[in-house]
Amino acid sequence: MDRREFEVKIGYTFSNKELLDTCLTHSSYAREHELGNYRSNERLEFLGDAYLDAIAGLALYEKMPHVREGVLSKTRSLVVCEDSLARVGEKIEIGKYIDLGVGEEKSGGRVKKSIIADAAEALIGAIFLDGGYDAASDFVLREFGDILRDAASGKLVTDYKTTLQEILQQDGKMHKIVYRIDKTEGPDHDKVFYVTLVLEGREMGSGSGKTKKEAEQKAARMTLEKGYLD
Repeated sequence: MDRREFEVKIGYTFSNKELLDTCLTHSSYAREHELGNYRSNERLEFLGDAYLDAIAGLALYEKMPHVREGVLSKTRSLVVCEDSLARVGEKIEIGKYIDLGVGEEKSGGRVKKSIIADAAEALIGAIFLDGGYDAASDFVLREFGDILRDAASGKLVTDYKTTLQEILQQDGKMHKIVYRIDKTEGPDHDKVFYVTLVLEGREMGSGSGKTKKEAEQKAARMTLEKGYLD
């Protein structure tokens, strides 16, 4: 595939074209052509992971100024993950440009989530080596912009109760959490539940919803986002 076409698509032109070639070389291709493991994108993937972590961490730190460390860490993990990387990789159509071994080509490697995600991560590492931190940051903030915004606004988290539990477990202690129903309103077919999260006897966040589960999730979300754990 035309490498120049890919550079236009990602909005970045490499000075060192070998870095571009390497980030688009899957290990199966490197093996079949006896290029050596160092010529596949695996080392660049390692580097890209580190810089995506740093860039996303800084972006979330700035977007979520009143959120505690545990929530920031959990939110960053939603950005620096295979799903998010694959989403970006699919957007820039990186699968079209990867050099694959015959076996991977035949088994649909160009659309495999793991291969696309790894290549996207390697691309970040390659851009960093070629253009420095600012170039890598520009790429991440541009291509992961929607994901970062969704993460910061809580749209990527759907299970706030589990997230809260995981954060509380970080200190190795057992914590008593009660989701107290304060009241219900409306007829049976259209009830609204009002719930308060009580942690170790202390009232934390509250929420309301058409079901108890929805109200509990909102109470957990408020607890996480409004600093009740600080």
